[in-house]
Amino acid sequence: MSFANSTSNATATATAAAAGRCDTLIRNALVIDGTGADPVAADVAVTAGRIAAIGQLSGWQAHATIDASGRVLSPGFIDVHTHDDTNVIRTPEMFPKLSQGVTTVVVGNCGISAAPVSLKGDPPDPMNLLGKSEAFHYPTFASYVAAVDAAQPSINVAALVGHTALRNNHMDRLDRAASEPEIAGMRAQLREALEHGALGLSTGLAYGNAINAPTAEVLALAEPLAEFGAMYATHLRSEFADILEAMDEAFRIGKHARVPVVISHLKCAGVENWGRSGEVLKALELAGKHQHVGCDCYPYTASSSTLDLKQVTDAYDIQVTWSEPHPEQGGKMLKQVAAEWQLDLHAAAARLMPAGAVYHCMADDDVNRILSHPATVIGSDGLPNDPLPHPRLWGAFPRVLGYYSREQKLFSLAAAVRKMTGLSALRFGLHERGFVRQGYWADLVLFDADTVRDAASFTDPMQPAHGIDAVWVNGKLAYRGSDKKATGERAGHFLARSPRTAEAGQAFAHD
Repeated sequence: MSFANSTSNATATATAAAAGRCDTLIRNALVIDGTGADPVAADVAVTAGRIAAIGQLSGWQAHATIDASGRVLSPGFIDVHTHDDTNVIRTPEMFPKLSQGVTTVVVGNCGISAAPVSLKGDPPDPMNLLGKSEAFHYPTFASYVAAVDAAQPSINVAALVGHTALRNNHMDRLDRAASEPEIAGMRAQLREALEHGALGLSTGLAYGNAINAPTAEVLALAEPLAEFGAMYATHLRSEFADILEAMDEAFRIGKHARVPVVISHLKCAGVENWGRSGEVLKALELAGKHQHVGCDCYPYTASSSTLDLKQVTDAYDIQVTWSEPHPEQGGKMLKQVAAEWQLDLHAAAARLMPAGAVYHCMADDDVNRILSHPATVIGSDGLPNDPLPHPRLWGAFPRVLGYYSREQKLFSLAAAVRKMTGLSALRFGLHERGFVRQGYWADLVLFDADTVRDAASFTDPMQPAHGIDAVWVNGKLAYRGSDKKATGERAGHFLARSPRTAEAGQAFAHD
């Protein structure tokens, strides 16, 4: 692959494109368009941030020409499950995502969002995953949208509104159910967010500051969603033994609100749950016969979040990633810390808190089965503020391409790309994204199908991926793989929710 400049002075207009002139011309690529269709050899022309033409464009002239021989050109990857809410503003370069081919992130997952938020002190768990109190400056969703636009991140941003964030704003304490006036206040804030383009509502009902919210509270809060064509995404109340009951609750909420449901990071967590992915997916398929349901998944057998006493066990390894009272213990296994302190695991964990952890709590067969299911799209669930982050922050998408598609042959390369692009765009209402189509926004990634892979590991997690040659965001070259550096172009947009189409409905089909 080589980059070259031509002498053509192409204008950034549709008229110029029609005359065979463009800003960027990517020649000789193997195009995977995001639909799941087989790759096609083609040239792709980009003008004014959009895809101007696809085909054999031998007569075209361009300001910048790229020879993509031997490389795959696909839509930019869409990370549907992130906690980048404050980072897209505080660290707008977003290098961990850009370097792995991600061009759009969905923030506000697991019931936690940066907006709308008015803190009374420190952010409650797990909102502290988004940063300390000084990172929260957005009492309205509109103020958050304005801040993203002002920051000009290198990637696009779309946002859900977090249930726990809303509870924080309206309740004096979070270990109880919300009252009717409190729910009314939350609904008003949710409505404001939806009016300004929020994708929908997310919950994290497994967490201590949301678990006491009864189903009725979420049912009432979700009622405005249908009016706006929005969605409901949920970190289930349980991903352990009670997962089927938790899924039933999620489906009930979606049916009541008349909106699509996305189950976040679907997994069978805990040794006693290993092997249950078949019945979990069967429950998803059964619900899918009557309503729009889907899920996302990250391509690892370990999860990561705040350290939770309910998840402390000796049945699998737990790595401490950070601890406020004992930062020196970051990077150690919990059992090692407990041995050093001569405490049992629970006592050691309590002494470390607040803290973060990686839980090696899943089985390969279950992850493989969930990843390969037609209902599944890819989300990293990376934690950018963790000093020793789970490697998914830097490597989730190349891992799908390299390890799961090329090496394990879990699905074809075209199917892998669809799970990270077109299917995600349709499901989350991201208009004119996720496909290599004429007229669509030019969010594109060029990669080597033979070498692309994740480099990040649990011991050395902050490593850019191999095999990502170039990334364009809204037509601007944002990352160049030859030196694994960002170009400095920051062309990302805030993406408001788009109306759902008939094609979007197909994104929830399980066939």
